[in-house]
Amino acid sequence: MLSLKAILWGDKMAVLTVRNLPDDVHRALRVRAAQHGHSTEAEVRQILATAVKPEARVRLGDALAGLGREIGLTNQDFEVLERPRTKASAEPMKFE
Repeated sequence: MLSLKAILWGDKMAVLTVRNLPDDVHRALRVRAAQHGHSTEAEVRQILATAVKPEARVRLGDALAGLGREIGLTNQDFEVLERPRTKASAEPMKFE
């Protein structure tokens, strides 16, 4: 059995237990860890992080900025959003 720790939120850590890990897989993990100068646990953390958070993933901010450039948004388009809004109450709808 192999126990792992992973970052969850900030400094809190989760514990993951992998059951029924074949001996040859565990042995390969130990060898790979030794080749990288890591503990087996650190190596597995790195493998998991790379698998679930690949470098090529799309980041939301980058995607939105790209979309803005693609459709030609300028800073002036956003000035409307930065204008102070009126403090007056909205008029209620009338159904007459």
